[in-house]
Amino acid sequence: MRAVVFIGPSIDIESASAELDVEFLPPVKRGDLAGLLARPEPPEAIGIVDGRFLQSLCVSPKEVLEAMDRGVTMFGSSSMGALRAAECSPFGMVGVGKIYEEYFSGRIDADDEVAVTYDEENLSALSEPMVNMRFAIAAGIEQGAFAPGTGERFLEIAKELYFPQRVNRTVLMLLRREIPEDEHARIAAFFAGGAPDTKREDALLLLAAMRDFLDPATEPQIRSVDVRGAL
Repeated sequence: MRAVVFIGPSIDIESASAELDVEFLPPVKRGDLAGLLARPEPPEAIGIVDGRFLQSLCVSPKEVLEAMDRGVTMFGSSSMGALRAAECSPFGMVGVGKIYEEYFSGRIDADDEVAVTYDEENLSALSEPMVNMRFAIAAGIEQGAFAPGTGERFLEIAKELYFPQRVNRTVLMLLRREIPEDEHARIAAFFAGGAPDTKREDALLLLAAMRDFLDPATEPQIRSVDVRGAL
């Protein structure tokens, strides 16, 4: 089956290609789905992970619905894909992952939760999505890596920043003024030691879901600077 997946700062092309042998395109923008549908042989499945929103118009729910009306199975996760899946899953779009679940449930609703800036040349993220910070802090509190109040204040500081300025080290620097040195060392060590990357994890889940859809015979697998903006 023919399939296309739009990726960007959420997951690198090498990792994505190792999971699924399909056509990968850079973050989706307004008009890209129509371009795919205009091909002599349109894709039968399309996955949206990342999308553009500052430098061009973002892909609209109407475009997603039009693709599904043409018989395309649409998948979304992680970033722009999670936003559109939360809006369009009642009409048949397949939403995948924790971030999609947060939007669909209404526990989060702001676009800036998944927004980042990225390097246009290699599509690498230059800032940290707020939603990744939320899941990281929740994991740190659960592990007892730092006090719940410390985590809550970390998130408050991060949310006050404009999304291009949301970098873990910046938030940690601002937090340092407010908490004891030993507590700051604990939360800094947690992030230095590898906080979870929920956007990437959700992208991997989307690729696994599409792999199962494209080849039902396979055994299902479960997996838990030109600066641009991406959702």
